[in-house]
Amino acid sequence: MFYHLLKHVLLGPLLRLLFRPRIEGLENIPEEGAAIIAGNHLSFSDHFLMPAILKRRITFLAKAEYFTGPGVKGKLTAFFFRSAGQIPVDRSGKDAGKAALREGLGVLAKGELLGIYPEGTRSHDGRLYKGKVGVAAMALGAGVPVVPCAMVGTFEIQPPGQKIPNIRRVTIRFGKPLEFSRYDGMEGERAVLRAVTDEIMYAILGLSGQEYVDRYAAEVKAEEEEARKKARRRTR
Repeated sequence: MFYHLLKHVLLGPLLRLLFRPRIEGLENIPEEGAAIIAGNHLSFSDHFLMPAILKRRITFLAKAEYFTGPGVKGKLTAFFFRSAGQIPVDRSGKDAGKAALREGLGVLAKGELLGIYPEGTRSHDGRLYKGKVGVAAMALGAGVPVVPCAMVGTFEIQPPGQKIPNIRRVTIRFGKPLEFSRYDGMEGERAVLRAVTDEIMYAILGLSGQEYVDRYAAEVKAEEEEARKKARRRTR
């Protein structure tokens, strides 16, 4: 109930007023039945802008840290994210991928929309990074279509580290649904999962026009952070 209050009364109208999103390809979202919406991830604002413009409810898998903050602020943040249709997933440990897969398949089994950012984290520099194969495992495991989505301009309104967003117009593009029934029964094959994921990422790239990096975003961020640490040590 609070999800609809948040979307239609409290937050949704404000977001649409401030950021005046251009919406392209909304007809590609199925009116009913399960589907995955797979998008690029440029900004913290992505979590709220896409749900604000969709007619149907969409559930996202979100990092567990959003739900485990201490004190009153932490509890309010957790309540807000759950109300906004977010499901916490612990991304640490060797079973993190299995947990995300289990939660995602549970949403799809109920015939709902599931939102996924295949890169696994926000882009720290505005480029599009290699997708993780979890999106393919969910699509094949549930037998559902994948609608590629591109958030355009959200990096500029709230780049990583910026708490208060800039007010400017954004564009949200949805591509035609991708269907993978030709791979039925092959969700356990790593090469198939990689091929499906790459096809999804290529579709997102075509919508977003970003520069593509054939590496995982988390790896690149870790390397750049380590390089900065070494540079600081050399200057001491």
